[in-house]
Amino acid sequence: MTIKDVFEHPENFNFNVDRLGECMIDNPIQMTNYVEEGDRTIIAHDLKYLEEMHKRGAIPTFEKAGPHRKIYHDPVWSRAAIVTCGGLCPGLNDVIKGIVQCLWFDYGVRHIFGVRYGLEGFIPKYGHEPLILDPEVVDAIHEEGGTILGSSRGGQDTVEIVRTLSRLNINMLFCIGGDGTLRAARDIAEEIERRHLKISVVGVPKTIDNDLAFVGRSFGFETAVYATGTVITAAHTEAKGAHNGIGLVKLMGRDSGFIAAYACLANSVVNMCLIPELPFELEGEHGVLTALERRFGLGKDHAVIVVAEGAGQHLIKDTDVRKDASGNVLKKDIGEFLKTKIEQHFAAKKQDVTVKYFDPSYTIRSVPAQGTDAILCYMLARGAAHAAMAGRTNCVVGKCADVFMLVPTSLATIERQKVDVEDALWQSVVDATRQGEYMGYEPLVRR
Repeated sequence: MTIKDVFEHPENFNFNVDRLGECMIDNPIQMTNYVEEGDRTIIAHDLKYLEEMHKRGAIPTFEKAGPHRKIYHDPVWSRAAIVTCGGLCPGLNDVIKGIVQCLWFDYGVRHIFGVRYGLEGFIPKYGHEPLILDPEVVDAIHEEGGTILGSSRGGQDTVEIVRTLSRLNINMLFCIGGDGTLRAARDIAEEIERRHLKISVVGVPKTIDNDLAFVGRSFGFETAVYATGTVITAAHTEAKGAHNGIGLVKLMGRDSGFIAAYACLANSVVNMCLIPELPFELEGEHGVLTALERRFGLGKDHAVIVVAEGAGQHLIKDTDVRKDASGNVLKKDIGEFLKTKIEQHFAAKKQDVTVKYFDPSYTIRSVPAQGTDAILCYMLARGAAHAAMAGRTNCVVGKCADVFMLVPTSLATIERQKVDVEDALWQSVVDATRQGEYMGYEPLVRR
């Protein structure tokens, strides 16, 4: 199943979020706009598409996120757990803080546990003691990068996790993580259902690559793009500091090139952007090396290249397939590979070039969230807290057209979101970099 399948045949998919049961407790939050039964948001905005789906009676919509008049869990008896998994990402601490503050101040929940080092924290053999969370503990954590709870990769035994939740009387679990974490959260929710337990499992999607489906822009992405500015500026400065200087920057993006694409638009000194969605070659009329020759042939004395970590993997002749603890295939280092190939190519032509290579990945992902990204973290956290208190489960919080919504976890993890190379975003990148001309796809224009 793919994202395309969901849009083409929405009648075959369930857009409704699972519920633990009827909400019968008055919400302690007063003076607010409640989400009413049936409040939903449309996830497609093309008029022709909506007209066609209306004829078929299958317009795809998601439930709006927010506080409900009646809630499922009794705040006085509630015990919540928060866990962060996978790689670091700007905004993790902001989300933790937002969940704690909403549960504590809005609902009066007084038992909130921070699970240490990802899903390992649920498994007794690791011996990770939980962190007791309250507003004092989380007061200033948004100023720090990373996560105060720690994180880890790799799956753990779902049955054992649910046993721990049941043993500790946890009735709300908040999972902050990416594709792998959310799949684990789905498995946990399904095991909970099999055992007829009443535990809400709500995810806050974390993917710095912005590659999860149906959740809108993910937190940390905007900060990551912002953080690329100093690196790309440095690469440009280094490139201009030498005759035929080349600044080569590798950015995050294992399967999706959103960070690279947005970074090139935000820092318009880049001359070539290489992403996983668009295979490229080194040699030949449309090759990267030929493109550099064309640029230098125009009298330009420098070039800046941005490459996503998952781009060009087919070019590296290494049959050793390695995976991380979460089962993700570890990408081969396209940055070092390109640096070597560029230097070898021009050395063979007896043409001097200077290549300066930048790999800021760990620096970028460990910074605190900035500006509107931090606001997004807080709003997603509140949406997750409201959903859990209302007995929603096996879902994640997303945002569509400024409306926060609840997405079934099975849909959010159906397929990785990709850059559409025929859409306005990529066309803007091609225009800004002029790489269509340098790579021989468009007439070369001297300007």
